[in-house]
Amino acid sequence: MDLPLAPVPGFEAARRRRLNADAWLAEITDAHAQGARLAALWASDARAAEGALRVCVVLQHGRTLDWLELALPADGPLEYPDLGRLFAAATRMQRAAADLLGVRAAGADARPWLRHAWPATLAPLRAGPLGEVEPMPAIDYPFVRVAGDGVHEIAVGPVHAGIIEPGHFRFSVVGEKVLRLEQRLGYVHKGIEKRFEGMPAEDGQRLAARVSGDSAVGFAWAYCMALEALCGAEPPPRALALRALALERERLANHLGDLGALGNDAGFAFGLAQFSHLKERLLRGNAALYGARYPMDEIVPGGVVHDLAPPQIAAVHAELDAIERELADLAAIYADHAGLQDRFQGAGRVTPELAGRLGLVGLAGRASGQAFDLRCDCPAPPYDRLPVPLVTRTAGDVAARVEVRFEEAQVAIDLCRRLLGAPPEGDVRRALPAPRSDRPALGLVEGWRGPLLVALELAADGRIARCRPQDPSWHNWPVLEHAIIDNIVPDFPLINKSFNLSYSGHDL
Repeated sequence: MDLPLAPVPGFEAARRRRLNADAWLAEITDAHAQGARLAALWASDARAAEGALRVCVVLQHGRTLDWLELALPADGPLEYPDLGRLFAAATRMQRAAADLLGVRAAGADARPWLRHAWPATLAPLRAGPLGEVEPMPAIDYPFVRVAGDGVHEIAVGPVHAGIIEPGHFRFSVVGEKVLRLEQRLGYVHKGIEKRFEGMPAEDGQRLAARVSGDSAVGFAWAYCMALEALCGAEPPPRALALRALALERERLANHLGDLGALGNDAGFAFGLAQFSHLKERLLRGNAALYGARYPMDEIVPGGVVHDLAPPQIAAVHAELDAIERELADLAAIYADHAGLQDRFQGAGRVTPELAGRLGLVGLAGRASGQAFDLRCDCPAPPYDRLPVPLVTRTAGDVAARVEVRFEEAQVAIDLCRRLLGAPPEGDVRRALPAPRSDRPALGLVEGWRGPLLVALELAADGRIARCRPQDPSWHNWPVLEHAIIDNIVPDFPLINKSFNLSYSGHDL
């Protein structure tokens, strides 16, 4: 059955269908055979309106999006076909749906993923208040054991040094060589998806911006894109240019910070010092432009909060010139430093074949030959008027991911200059009409880490019925387990940082 879905900027077609289990699986299987990408998988409680729970999958094939729904009647078995054999990333999404909604993929991995200390009978994303939750001991998680002569385990985390969020890494090793890595995440389940429930739609972008702090601009834009589609309105051209400026600054800041951290993890503290200085300069520039180092509240429904005057534009140009000069010098130093290259080259390799099979996305995917970037392939305004060079490598190792970061940082600088060179005239915010509640909407934005997705459904009173933010880390965390195989344990921090995946964006 065809159902309405709001248009999605950057895509030529966006379709939504509700199917029975056999047709749902057949449709997804056929799409996979044709090269479709899994954009997201989640579940929703639609018992009040439809007497069922729903499993939703969004597939992307070229400039077409397919939202495929499967209804699970509340009085029947809450099981659906396993998609893990088609899309590797689906396995953890399915486990999360089981923990949060109580719907399970038949025959799939049934271990809890986000559920650490709440009872299996509790499905916190079911509609309505949670009520009192009885505390219970942490679940004894059944890690996969590797046996054999000389094999032993190293348990790391979940508490880490510094500002790293909680995550447990269980290494099975012989000597220092890693045979297997198994992750256990979800230690800080914040209840973000539950918090969205019942919020006024016009306030939702503030929470979306806090899904993962390093992707605040990207998630806020994706949320606003979805809400604006439900309103049938688009922000003014000047606002879209300023949104892209903020997004490219976010991309640049994260690449600068990670390039310094990668140098430090390879024993090159000079790189950390220099890149920390560059990132700090950019963040202070953000504070001057937006009133916040991390502009979580800059993008709002209908536009942006701050316009830029000519003196501010001149200051940004000067800032970018200074960063560009030092970035070029540091790129040459990194490329010529024998110690760094010895650590980078060959470490954490993900071949293009493996990356394609596991669904690696974003900058890590592009470093492994996965030539996909929403800004290039499905450009929403203003990127449809800004040709973006597609930066790729095929080596798939730490060195390739470092090279992609250097080049994408330069591309971000170039895009910022072009956005500021001749910005459209006009307002930076437009009042929106009341949104529709008879259809959902999707927002997709190429964040610095990869494609960000927000699926939004509203109730008749204009409040949020369901909001699903999807970080690319859902796709990439499983690949990290493969990237470390046959490497030595001391290289794990370096390989991990070369992906730099989000704990917060994964643990909603």
